[in-house]
Amino acid sequence: MRRPNVKGVLLAFAAAFALGLTGCNTMKGVGKDMESAGEAIQDAAD
Repeated sequence: MRRPNVKGVLLAFAAAFALGLTGCNTMKGVGKDMESAGEAIQDAAD
């Protein structure tokens, strides 16, 4: 069984994390996005 390339896996995770942060611009933006998603779910349940 072949071992995965650790550097490649870490690079892929770092790239995905960076893209995720740029999508929300800041960690504060992430919190706002999560809050609005929770409110949308709550409104749909009502």
